[in-house]
Amino acid sequence: MNLDLSGKNALVCGSTQGLGLASAIELALLGANVTLMARNEEKLKETLLKLDCTKKQHHQYCVADFSNTNEVQRAIDEFIGKGNVVHILVNNTGGPAGGKAIDADSAAYLQAFNNHLINNHILTQAVVPGMKAAGFGRIINVISTSVKQPIAGLGVSNTIRAAVANWAKTLSLELGPFGITVNNVLPGFTNTVRADYVLKKKAADQGKSEEEIMKELVAEIPVGRIGQPEEFGAAVAFLCSPAAAYINGINLPVDGGRTGCL
Repeated sequence: MNLDLSGKNALVCGSTQGLGLASAIELALLGANVTLMARNEEKLKETLLKLDCTKKQHHQYCVADFSNTNEVQRAIDEFIGKGNVVHILVNNTGGPAGGKAIDADSAAYLQAFNNHLINNHILTQAVVPGMKAAGFGRIINVISTSVKQPIAGLGVSNTIRAAVANWAKTLSLELGPFGITVNNVLPGFTNTVRADYVLKKKAADQGKSEEEIMKELVAEIPVGRIGQPEEFGAAVAFLCSPAAAYINGINLPVDGGRTGCL
């Protein structure tokens, strides 16, 4: 099985913590040159030191704030303008605040749409020409299992994640002929800062302790535990490898079997 990403350049968004960081670490372990993208330059510098360099990889970072689409556009234009070619793009950014769909105002939906779909689109448009020229491309969107089964209390997120999933499926049809695959990886309950936020919110909303909520969540997971970021990162890295060239346009849950639908 060919998992070698030596000579391939990966751009990983939201990569100073959580699922983005885990994905960056696993891609580097397969030999990729990784560019980290996030808003905090100091954290980006610290994160570079966590990436494997034993295959003589060259890692770097790019500063961009995903709450501002103009900033993302500027950052990626500058990056590509320096002659950088991206073979692997991992679109990932923090999810919207929780709450019922009916209670969210229109501004929350618009902001989430920009943070997720529009930023993903800006980055994809910038890197696809280089992928086409190379005859190799991998675009991975980190979304949520809510695209298969909406999650109660995450109204805005459920809505926008579904939009991203359909955008990605459409792109997979358009870009497949160029050797570029587009896939979505859907994290379940994983040991991250985002999961901790969801846990605390559920506990507060339901008037229960975090320990009680955790037991209830784990009880819904067939493997009997929450996931670890590196397990998610491994799935992302595999889909980016040459071995996964015939996997295109899918939604892959990495959730221990928790999602109740196919």
